[in-house]
Amino acid sequence: MARKHSKHGPYEDPQPKDEAPVEAVPCWLCGRPTGETIVWHHPVPKSRGGRDVVPMHPICQQTVIANFTNSELERYGLDVDALLANPAIRKFVDWVAKKDPDFTATITKKQR
Repeated sequence: MARKHSKHGPYEDPQPKDEAPVEAVPCWLCGRPTGETIVWHHPVPKSRGGRDVVPMHPICQQTVIANFTNSELERYGLDVDALLANPAIRKFVDWVAKKDPDFTATITKKQR
């Protein structure tokens, strides 16, 4: 049987706003602090047995997916330096370093 009155009103925030802000986690690819949206990316794709996840900006994840196949990502594993050795990724990271943490743009086509 459902309760008629809940402990909280329909528009009340159940968590107090006095909490300290959460420290921003750095992005795995570019190293910038993450913004509002954090994507938990599998460096080794799940289809290839990957279990580990790393925090990334959505635009950083889209760039990695557009530039590498699942087989290549499986070979690189958690080695971010190997990904940064790719000229397209290095150019992207240098470009996005000047952007806001919540910056987003569309990645138009896969460049594999």
